[in-house]
Amino acid sequence: MSEQAEKLQHILETIPRLYRGPGGAIAVLKDGELIAQKTWGYADLNKRIPITSQTLMPICSISKQMVCALLMDLEDNPPPEIAAKGPFQQQMETALRSLAPSLLTQGTGLTVRHLCDMQSGLRDYWALAMICGAKPDDRFTIEGDGKTLLSMYKTFHFEPGTEYSYSNINFYLLGRLIEIITKEPLPKLLEERIFRPRKMTTAQLIPDTAKQPGNCFGYEGDEQHGFLPTVNRIEWSGDAGITASLEDMTAYETYFHRQWSEKGRYYTTASPQVYKDGHSAPYSYGLSHASVEGVATVGHAGALRGWRIQRRYVEQERLSVVVMFNSENLSAGKAADHIIKKALNLPEPQIPDITPDTAWFGDFLDRETQLSITVSRGPKLGQIVLRYARDPENVSIVAPDRAESPDNVASIDGDILTIRRVKENRTLVAQRIIEQTITDGSRLQGKYFCSEMETTFVCEGRDNMLYGAFDGPLGHGPANLMRRLGENVWAWACPRGLDHSPPGDWTIVFSEDADGVTNGCTVGCWLARRLDFPKSQDAL
Repeated sequence: MSEQAEKLQHILETIPRLYRGPGGAIAVLKDGELIAQKTWGYADLNKRIPITSQTLMPICSISKQMVCALLMDLEDNPPPEIAAKGPFQQQMETALRSLAPSLLTQGTGLTVRHLCDMQSGLRDYWALAMICGAKPDDRFTIEGDGKTLLSMYKTFHFEPGTEYSYSNINFYLLGRLIEIITKEPLPKLLEERIFRPRKMTTAQLIPDTAKQPGNCFGYEGDEQHGFLPTVNRIEWSGDAGITASLEDMTAYETYFHRQWSEKGRYYTTASPQVYKDGHSAPYSYGLSHASVEGVATVGHAGALRGWRIQRRYVEQERLSVVVMFNSENLSAGKAADHIIKKALNLPEPQIPDITPDTAWFGDFLDRETQLSITVSRGPKLGQIVLRYARDPENVSIVAPDRAESPDNVASIDGDILTIRRVKENRTLVAQRIIEQTITDGSRLQGKYFCSEMETTFVCEGRDNMLYGAFDGPLGHGPANLMRRLGENVWAWACPRGLDHSPPGDWTIVFSEDADGVTNGCTVGCWLARRLDFPKSQDAL
């Protein structure tokens, strides 16, 4: 064993105690060759079946880059009967205009490439499902529920090509477009053109998450409360759906290294692109470009209830890292970053010893998106924590009124919070939400209807104890607690989603007419912004 391989194996041996859960499987490759590997724990806690390098797990959204690789292969090597109809890329564009609602394709500039790069401006359909009446454990079908949601899209939450927003509907569309043109199911195409050529001998696309092959369970819970097998009943194909073993993923990394080092068309196509304004766009062709302490990496995460997966490739070091956990409360991304930092001897970031201005702390409302942002004290003196997206983000203070991280550049000026979301190519300008005591929340009770989503928001309760529920095309959703942030701004708790962790609390902003009568609200989260819900006339 080489000195580097020995060092990496030692690093991997420390991961189980740092990320305590049912089990996991990790691998590190150098120059496309496996040099360190670790499996531990159980695929099935009840039957005490151990995890091995051959244990099958859903790789979830890592599937996206493989769908893009399939798309490229079909462009380069189309079947003769398809090639006779013209360039495959043009056929995809034509099919997009027939499959997507016409309001999204007529003069909007929406392209297939926007789907591949998360620049479409389409709201995420797993997020929308939660305000269209879905319950977390509901069945969700590709042909039924997926097409129902797609048919309702009438607007974007930004102009295509101008920003980034993660949206699974993009890859749902790509999968369906490929199937329409080829007249072949996506699982078969991936088997023939992606898995077997890359020697992924047991990988397959299984759209139904209730029918995962193998003997491995994903788990909810934690060490304190116990681990319980998850229940997944959704179908997905394109945005996710591939099941693979660590051996399959090792074979994929060998192929990926070869393609990346040769800097061929795959490398060029999936390299960072630009937005319409020329700013760098770090998500491309199903791949996320991000740095680990200044070192460039490319890869993707995968998540389903009970599962957390991550793969990353460090180009300058020709190093691949794969992490597979069968527990939803463990961060495969943090584990991969930890391995990379230890392998490359990267120093821990220095947090400036600067006391943040007290004006930072509180709740704010972004003027344009009508989404709330909470700023709190960080784990260290020179840090603040932003809560805007699903996960809290630590940002380092560089001056009392300014904070920076690779993803955020923030400043505070009295009651105005400004955040440049670097990857998203968006600037948030948010006003502080003033805390006020409300004596009677009954004025907010009633029903609010969103015509675009054909969904009714039902608000019930009184004082500061309100509940919200959504009734829509996917059913009658559960009532969840609402938390008042101040003024007319509330957060609607959404603790569980259909696919995995929900997008975070939804922001609900109530509006009033000139007489102070509540006449509507906006509902949104970072994955699905600002949907209008006028109050039903019979409730005014």
